[in-house]
Amino acid sequence: MRLYLYKILEQNDSSRLARVVSFLLIILIIGNVVAVILASDNVLYLQFRQVFDVVELISIIIFTVEYFLRSWVCVKDPRYSSSFTGRLKYLISPMAIVDLIAILPFYLGLFFNLDTRYLRVFRLFRIFKLSRHFSAMSVLLTVIRNELATLASAIFIMMILVVLASAGMFMVERHVQPEAFGTIPRAMWWATITLTTVGYGDVIPVTVAGKTLGVVITILGVGMAALPAGIIASGFTREVNRRRETYRFMVRNALNDGVLDKVERRSLKNYSIDMGIKDEEAMRLLKQEKHAMSANLAASVIISECCPNCGHPTAKVA
Repeated sequence: MRLYLYKILEQNDSSRLARVVSFLLIILIIGNVVAVILASDNVLYLQFRQVFDVVELISIIIFTVEYFLRSWVCVKDPRYSSSFTGRLKYLISPMAIVDLIAILPFYLGLFFNLDTRYLRVFRLFRIFKLSRHFSAMSVLLTVIRNELATLASAIFIMMILVVLASAGMFMVERHVQPEAFGTIPRAMWWATITLTTVGYGDVIPVTVAGKTLGVVITILGVGMAALPAGIIASGFTREVNRRRETYRFMVRNALNDGVLDKVERRSLKNYSIDMGIKDEEAMRLLKQEKHAMSANLAASVIISECCPNCGHPTAKVA
C-alpha cells in the first residue's frame, strides 16, 4: 500500500491515477491562491464568506492528508529510506516545509488569537506546492540551489555598490536635498532603485557632481542587474544538459546487451519523470542512442575480402 501511494503521490506520470491526482492537486492549489487573492477584498470576502470558508476547510483537509501521506511513504525514496532518520530528513526538506506552511496557518488560528488577515496572506505560500508538479520549477530550484554561492557573491557586490553610491550621493547632494540625501540611509533608496535599473524618478540628483556620479552608478547598475540573471541562465542550461547526458548514459548502459527489457524501460521512465525530461525528448534521446549504437556496430562488422595472393576470402575488421 505504501509503495502504491508513493507512486501516486511522488511519481506523477507513472499511471493514469497518478496523473489525475496530480491534476486535481494543481487545480486545488491554483483555486486556493485565487481564493486568497479575492478574499483580500473585505467587501468581497464578507459577501462570499461562506464560500471562502468551505473552500478553505476542504483544502485544509486534503492538504493535511497529503502532508501525512507523503511523510508516511517517503521511506520508499532511496534518499529517505531509514524509518526514523529518513523521515526526519524528509520533514526538513524544502518541499516538506512548504507543505507544512500550507496548513500551519489554519491550525495556528485554532489555538492562538491571531489576525486572520495575516493568516490569509500566509496561505499564498501554497503556490510553492506547484513546484512539485511542474518540472521546470524543480529545475529552476535546483539551479538556484547549485548557484547559491555565486548568487550570494553577486548580491554581496551589489550591496557594496549600494553603500558606496549612497555615501557618494550623501557627500555631493546632502546640502541641496537634505530630505532625500541628508543621510546615507536616505540616499540608499535612490542608490538601490538606480543600481537595479528601476529608476522610479521620485528622487534625482540636481547638482553637476550628483548627475555625473548618477551616470556612473547607472552604467554600473546595468551590468550588475544583469549578473544574477546571467548566472541563473547559464546554470539552467548546464542543469538541463546534465540531466540529458545522465539520461543518455542510462540509455547507453541499458542498450549494452542489445535488448531494452521492461525493467530497464521502467527505470528510464522513472528517471525521465524525476528529472523533468518530457516524453518526446526522452524518445528522441533514446532513438539517437539506438542509431549511434547501430552505427558503431555496423562499423565493426567483419568484412570479407579476397587475398591478393591466393584469391581465398579473408576476414578483416573495418
